[in-house]
Amino acid sequence: MSAKIKAAAVPMGLIETPFYPRLAALSRAKSWIGWAGYISPLVLDTVEFEYFAIRNQATLFDISPMHKYRITGPDALAVVNRLITRDIRKVRDGRVGYAMWCDEDGMLIDDGTVFRFSQTDFRLCCQEPMYGWLMDVAWGFDVVVEDESDSIAALSLQGPTSYSVLKDAGLDVAEMKPFDWREVEPDLWISRTGFTGDLGYEIWVPRDHALAIWDRLWAAGADWGLRAIGGQALNMVRIEAGYIAAGVDFQPVHAVMRLHRGRTPMELGFDRTVAFDKGHFNGRRALLAQQDAGQRFALVKIDIGGFKPADGALIYHRKRTEVGHVTSGIWSPTAKRNIALAELKAPFGISVTTDLWADVYVHEEGVWRHKMVAVVIETKPFFANTRARATPPRAF
Repeated sequence: MSAKIKAAAVPMGLIETPFYPRLAALSRAKSWIGWAGYISPLVLDTVEFEYFAIRNQATLFDISPMHKYRITGPDALAVVNRLITRDIRKVRDGRVGYAMWCDEDGMLIDDGTVFRFSQTDFRLCCQEPMYGWLMDVAWGFDVVVEDESDSIAALSLQGPTSYSVLKDAGLDVAEMKPFDWREVEPDLWISRTGFTGDLGYEIWVPRDHALAIWDRLWAAGADWGLRAIGGQALNMVRIEAGYIAAGVDFQPVHAVMRLHRGRTPMELGFDRTVAFDKGHFNGRRALLAQQDAGQRFALVKIDIGGFKPADGALIYHRKRTEVGHVTSGIWSPTAKRNIALAELKAPFGISVTTDLWADVYVHEEGVWRHKMVAVVIETKPFFANTRARATPPRAF
């Protein structure tokens, strides 16, 4: 008689993050989306309340679905420097660096942040699943690559009163500068990072510590207007800050279905993140060739006339020649401007920067209306505030 084999339980549908019980209790809108296989709030209450909380109070956003990889071992620094385009040797221990990495054709695979514990210990955080690629990059090196995506929970605490919330929670971060990170308590790491362009922090804890840190922050935030938010409000503030989003402003090259849909760091406006003088890294030869031949596209920040959001609008030169399109666009409640990120075909956005127009369509009660509105290319973020860099922060 053969033994009975009990089938292992396999989760169906979206996976709950460690913070889901608290988020579900706060959700009035019941508006959820899938993010890297996890359930994530699009809106918890209303996008207006959540947006203004980011800019005027403090907010919590669950970033646990981000992919997180630990790279450790004697060759960890060499592997990270081979992976990314910037020179990780210039990022000190206890610091965080924004990074991009490419395939052999110089096309962007993803962007993210590199957390440096030491010369032999790094954590990479990103949007796209990267374990297979990291194993390819690390082949032949003395390193261990560990997927920490499920074992590490993370919260983004952002807004003018975010420092005050941490202070009242008994967490000492007064001397932390932007892109610093440290272990403030055993197994509780805080980085002064975020996706809002404002004062803010990210908190990293083991999965089983998640609800305890949420409750601690929530209690401390009672007098500081702390509110939980969803991804829709976060998307608005990241556009104001001029930050790009994978799958929106560029397509990760490993996810595209057609050739030539990838983009290089230079085409996204990140020439400064490419360190040709550090030696070999993935895509170096192709990026050197593009530096000589010139880029095909330019991702630019634009101010659009009027007040109708132009997300997805086509961009024209002299109202006749189509030269690009808006990748992300909103009406900014803080800047009081119609703002967007747009991809333009070279030489537009590079040597040709005037007489550009957006073809904006608006749906009004069953009727589509459209008009050409003037476009002005901007070189600075649409939102910038000195409190984002103030050290120590004030009790805003």
